[in-house]
Amino acid sequence: MPDVKLSAARVCSLACGVLLLGACSTTPVDPTAGWSPNKIYAEAKDELSTGAYDKAVPLFDKLEGRAAGTPLAQQAQLDKAYAQFKNGEPVLAVATLDRFMKLHPASPALDYALYLKGLINFNDDLGLFGFLTRQDLSERDQKAAKESFESFKELITRFPDSKYAADAGARMNYIVNSLAESEVHVARYYYERGAYLAAINRAQTAITDYQGVPAIEEALFLVVKSYDKLNMPDLRDDAKRVLEKNYPQSPYLTQGFKTKEQPWWKFW
Repeated sequence: MPDVKLSAARVCSLACGVLLLGACSTTPVDPTAGWSPNKIYAEAKDELSTGAYDKAVPLFDKLEGRAAGTPLAQQAQLDKAYAQFKNGEPVLAVATLDRFMKLHPASPALDYALYLKGLINFNDDLGLFGFLTRQDLSERDQKAAKESFESFKELITRFPDSKYAADAGARMNYIVNSLAESEVHVARYYYERGAYLAAINRAQTAITDYQGVPAIEEALFLVVKSYDKLNMPDLRDDAKRVLEKNYPQSPYLTQGFKTKEQPWWKFW
């Protein structure tokens, strides 16, 4: 009888050993285990340069942990944000940049972090469906545009001599016109549906809040046309005089509303 019990114990021990070996065999192997931080960085940059962003991100994650507290770890955070951005993960990219700026407020690369954050939110890629419908940026949610503007504004305010400042300024101008055009788009929507008072109010918002941008020309014309539809000739003529004074060669005065064949926004 003792021999039988011993055999059972041995069987149990062998079975457990097999299970443990099976578990060990499925444990993932970290190929970077013996790599130096410099080697990880080199490999991550290689993946980045070839467009393998999904492979670059985890390598930068590894590097950030291995080189914690060093300039290389900071660089890994910035490169990871860029890889996430290019990999179609803007929310993760912005979160990475926010974390970088919180942890390293005095970093010499802070201007780049602000620029990249602005660029991520800039969102000028309409994609396939935007092309098919000829939807322009003014017809979309402007939250990202406003956040982009704030990042670029902070960059220019804090780092006026940054090499990214000029491009940030150009994009800020673009965003302001985009926001104005958004108001004009809504005003045009109301006008086309006969809501002329609502059209006037939205056009006036653009005129008041975004002075000096190209979209104001159409906003003034919408005011003129809306007052005309409301049979208010005095206000119509006043608005027309403002349009003629500020845009004496305006095609709206002779041709009416422009078509959507040539989007105003395609600067990049």
